[in-house]
Amino acid sequence: MTGELSVAVLVVAKAPVPGLAKTRLAATVGNAAAADVAAAALLDTLDAVAAAPVAARVVAMTGDLAAASRSAEIRSRLADFTVLEQRGDGFAERLVNAHADTAEATGGLPVVQIGMDTPQVTAALLVECGTALLSTGAVLGMATDGGWWVLGLTDPRGAECLRDVPMSTAETGAVTLAALRDTGMTVGLISELADVDTVDDVEAVRRACPPDSRFSRVKLTVEVGRAG
Repeated sequence: MTGELSVAVLVVAKAPVPGLAKTRLAATVGNAAAADVAAAALLDTLDAVAAAPVAARVVAMTGDLAAASRSAEIRSRLADFTVLEQRGDGFAERLVNAHADTAEATGGLPVVQIGMDTPQVTAALLVECGTALLSTGAVLGMATDGGWWVLGLTDPRGAECLRDVPMSTAETGAVTLAALRDTGMTVGLISELADVDTVDDVEAVRRACPPDSRFSRVKLTVEVGRAG
């Protein structure tokens, strides 16, 4: 592709299986609805990556896709990606391995890694991340809840510092930034995004998504007895 960036975009994803996906959201809207939200977010994310002019597109997947919400649509969308199995104990180790496995699968390309909780991501924003990465050793985009939504590395060995970072806390982003800098890398900061974890996050993210996106159109009803 003319003008493509020499980076790989990696999506670290979990099959949106009811009862296992978005458990904090499910506490308010129910298992099926939460899994449907997760599936919509994943599919919109994959669309953005597919539209980005990059050299490689990879998904590191875990979970039973056959039991997932929108399983057939997800399988069809994944046909445009190199799909790898996540490996390792704990999320931090799986992230480290996903960076290494993606670099190996793509011939050593720099890796821009995102998750499936920011369906408002666009191809243009991914290009911005990739362009910034090619001029630095690393890029990091903070999430509004204190985590991070994107991590780019020119050398997958840089991800090793994640092993000592506590994941899914209000300090994860700050600790990750410090850990990256402690290795001697120059870290470029990307714009902050909101991600989807609870029902309170949904509307803010919807407003940042195109009105015709799956995430904008997904239906949510707070279940009686679950709110509060």
